[in-house]
Amino acid sequence: MQQRRFSIGIAALALVALATPAHAERKPPYYASLKASKARMRTGPGRNYPTNWFYQRRGLPVKVLASYGAWVKVRDPDGAEGWMQANLLDDKRTAIVAGGVAELHSSPSGDSHISWRAAPGVVGKISGCSGGWCWFDAGGRAGYVEQARIWGTEPGETVR
Repeated sequence: MQQRRFSIGIAALALVALATPAHAERKPPYYASLKASKARMRTGPGRNYPTNWFYQRRGLPVKVLASYGAWVKVRDPDGAEGWMQANLLDDKRTAIVAGGVAELHSSPSGDSHISWRAAPGVVGKISGCSGGWCWFDAGGRAGYVEQARIWGTEPGETVR
């Protein structure tokens, strides 16, 4: 009987380990994006803390600064900081156009053909960054953007 309880306990622990999101294993700081279409940022790591921001933008990039159990401290593109439940975040990398209009080029060079222009606040997926350029896809309108024109990567960071 005790052997069976032990086996059930081990199986339950294995399921919990498998259910742990990948970002829970990462060590901050790192970038993530909002997985949920609605997410609350709180003043502390728990539901008993008041909400200081309410987000309604799936895919918005955030920078994870710290973690505490099932909670992560994040910074949004405007610099607001607070706590969110880790399961509201996705490891998919996104970025947001910061400053003025950003030009999306056909190749990672300022001399290349401009394929698109993205307005400030446009969010897109980034699938690779190197040499100061990132591949940026905003709903099918894609191209290389200068890394300095987006928020969601560290300056000079290589993203694969």
